[in-house]
Amino acid sequence: MSFLRLAIAIIMLAYLLTSPINVQAETLSFSHAQLKNRDFSGRDLAGSGFANANMEGANFENADVRGAVFSASVLRNANLKGANFSSGLLDQADFAKADLSDALLVETILLRSTFDFVNIDGADFTDAIMDGGQRKWLCTKAKGTNSQTGVDTRESLECE
Repeated sequence: MSFLRLAIAIIMLAYLLTSPINVQAETLSFSHAQLKNRDFSGRDLAGSGFANANMEGANFENADVRGAVFSASVLRNANLKGANFSSGLLDQADFAKADLSDALLVETILLRSTFDFVNIDGADFTDAIMDGGQRKWLCTKAKGTNSQTGVDTRESLECE
């Protein structure tokens, strides 16, 4: 099963890197930026780049960041409540103490990201690609149902 997830992750990554995003959005690059405590709440930033950015304490509540790249970014203590990260690349990101409640992480790549003391109540992880250890850890704290998709968090994580 892990080989299948890795193959899917590789295919999704290739798709993300070669396919344009067909949405009306403010596509910007914030890669390598210092964005501590910045307010991106409610913004349409689909397809934007946030790789290697420091966004500790940033506010992305209800932001549309579908297809965005957050590789190796710091999102400690960030408000990510209700944000739509679907089809995004969030590998090696630091989500310690972040609020991911009611967020959409559908078909995201989360490999090697950390989730220490994170709030995932109502988050939807359907078809997200992540390490087995991450999935087990998140299953220990998973509860609630996503208000946008109606999907149970434990079900989206495929918890036993």
